[in-house]
Amino acid sequence: MPFNIIRNDITKVKADAIVNSANPEPVPGGGAEGLIYKAAGYDRLLSARLKIGNIDRGKAACTPAFDLKAKYIIHTVGPVWQGGGAGELEILKECYKNSLELAYSLGCGSVAFPLISSGAYGFPKDEALSAALSEIQKFLMDHEMLVTLVVYSREAVALSEKVIGDIDRFISDSYAVENHNLSGRRNLRAREESSCYDICAEENVFYDPVPVPVRNVARESVEKKAVHGKQAIPDDTGTLEDYLKRRSGSFSDTLFKLIDERGLSDVTVYKSANVDRKVFSKIKTKKDYRPKKETAVAFAIALKLDIDTASDLLSTAGYALSFSNNFDLIIRYYLTKKIYDIYEINATLYAYGYECLGAKI
Repeated sequence: MPFNIIRNDITKVKADAIVNSANPEPVPGGGAEGLIYKAAGYDRLLSARLKIGNIDRGKAACTPAFDLKAKYIIHTVGPVWQGGGAGELEILKECYKNSLELAYSLGCGSVAFPLISSGAYGFPKDEALSAALSEIQKFLMDHEMLVTLVVYSREAVALSEKVIGDIDRFISDSYAVENHNLSGRRNLRAREESSCYDICAEENVFYDPVPVPVRNVARESVEKKAVHGKQAIPDDTGTLEDYLKRRSGSFSDTLFKLIDERGLSDVTVYKSANVDRKVFSKIKTKKDYRPKKETAVAFAIALKLDIDTASDLLSTAGYALSFSNNFDLIIRYYLTKKIYDIYEINATLYAYGYECLGAKI
């Protein structure tokens, strides 16, 4: 996928370029910068860095990566947090913008970033994350590159308290509703069986519990759609061949129909979905291509689908959004709120322990 978040030591990440959150002067600092110097070869990297001299905050410069798995180290100097009134946010965004443009000019196909200024420089982690996502997203809409945000722990991906609170409440409420519905179905069955037992006891006959009919919500939903001209659920007669003939369109057919209906370009859609161009090409050329669930969901986000249309698209790939796991509930939250920023969604999924949406080869 074009953008990803991983937990790792940045010196161990294989990429064409890794970004060093550097000191303005050519003097190695501690933390991640110290690890980069040690892994690259302290003396050679220091010698190369001395040739560059001082680097202004927000600017970026390049040295060879020496013993690292990368080709280049891009050194950028982030702002020191002073409360937000000294232009810190603009300087931080410049760090990402200038580093990405430098990596592109060097012919890099991939670049790995730390969360700049969120350590010793004291930048609030949620705001540092927001700035990083904003600039990376902007850049990737116009360029082809794999950009990875490397963090030491999931806690480093700090979401705002409001987002966390809203999502936690949504998940909690959804579980409560689902458990209530399940409890209701169980109680209904218990009452029916109890009633049946009482009647049988009065008539002195053998009691054999009969399954209580439960509403088939999925069937009702499909039958409801049939009223509006959509395909009705197959009846209970006919051969297997008859059933197979009633098969709905493939994921590929449905996806490109939706793209055409919305008047969107292919490039806009696969970039908005955080999907690799080659994967998108496979989906387009192989009509029976079955994407992973994360990829299918990513396209629903990119197309800005409502929850019902998103569910229809996912069903063509054999998936559904349940109420029984947090991944599906997080997606439901964003679709219900009509929030379609896949970078924000991916940061949320990562913070909750899930893989980012999108796909790669």
